[in-house]
This record gives sequence, structure tokens and C-alpha cells, in this order.
Amino acid sequence: MTQAPQNTSAKVMKLNRVERNAWTKRRIFDAATKIVGKYGYAEASVARITEEAGVAQGTFYNHFENRQQLLDQLLPKIGVDMVRFIRERTGTAHAAKQEIERFGAFFDFIREVPEFLRILNEAEFFAATGYQKHLDNVSTAYVRILRRARDAGAIDGFSDEEFEAIVHMFMGARGYLSRRYSYTEGAVTAVPDHVISAYEKLITRGLFTLPAKGNGDDR
Repeated sequence: MTQAPQNTSAKVMKLNRVERNAWTKRRIFDAATKIVGKYGYAEASVARITEEAGVAQGTFYNHFENRQQLLDQLLPKIGVDMVRFIRERTGTAHAAKQEIERFGAFFDFIREVPEFLRILNEAEFFAATGYQKHLDNVSTAYVRILRRARDAGAIDGFSDEEFEAIVHMFMGARGYLSRRYSYTEGAVTAVPDHVISAYEKLITRGLFTLPAKGNGDDR
């Protein structure tokens, strides 16, 4: 156990300058994730972040102009990691099944990064630039997925503008459902099966059945 820091230090010394800078920046991001997740944006000081990261405050300013720049980059960085995480857990089955897999993978990601929800919820007020960039990044990637499904014939009758609206519906649903089902007494838990099954039914069947013409509603 006592050799771990030395081993890590030795590995870092073998990196070239670009690799070492990337490694250090990643440590700062990881530390900021933990600190903001624990204390919130308002109490996430540079001192706390650098202490968690194990780097000097001077090193922090080699990578970020100020604290706000880091906070504005934090959520988009986690969002990129989330998109990659979900993509790796999505198979090549029918588009509808892929969507169910993406839905489930989102909740798996929350278990991997339990700080995500607080970071997301507070970002709108404390890191508005980063919040908007995160929404744009996720929306763009998701619309691209839906376009491919449309091109493959799995989706019919939706425009790109409607896809964008649907993506924000998906994101909103994930946010509220994670608040309701993923957090129990401060701990992150697996989402119940009935949440997944409800989403699957909604995606594959829809919710309402339109009345047949001639039953009093000919609209």
C-alpha cells in the first residue's frame, strides 16, 4: 500500500510533457467532480480542489485562468464521458432496443459518477456557460443518433426540429427519474426494473390509444 504513490509518481515521470499535462488536468477535473459533488459549486474553492488533486495551486493556474473557467468546463467534460460510457454499452440491435439500452446505461453512469446530478442541477446557476454547452453537446449527439435511425427506416415522420424537442424530453425524463429513483438516503442505487419497463413500453408502444373514427371523434 505504501508503494502506490511512488509507483504513480514513477509512471508520471515517464510521460512526455503533453501526456503529463493531460494527466494533471484530468486529476484536477476528477478532484473538481468530487469537491463540487460534495460541497456544491459555491464551496468548491481552488484550495479544496488542488488539495484533493494533490497538486499545487500554481499548477492549477497552468491549466485554467481562474476557478470559473474550470467550473464552466466541468459539466461538459463529464457529459463527454457520459456519452462515451453510454455508447460503449449500446449494442447493434434494433434502434428501439438501442434506446432502451441508452436509457439503462444513463442510470449505470450515475452509479459510476454519483456526483453528476448535483453538478448538473447547480450548473445552470453557477456555471451557466458550461451548462448550455453540455446541453448543446448532448442534444447534438442524440439528434445525430435519431437521424441515423430515421435513415435506416426505424423512425418515420419526424423532422430534425422534432428530434431536437424529443431529445430534450429524453434528457428531462432522465433528470427527474434519477432524482426520484437513483438516490436513497444519500446513496446511489440501481434504478428499479419497473422504471426501465415503463420507459420501454412508452418508447415502443406509446401511451394513448386514439379512438377509432366513427366513435364520436373524427378529428
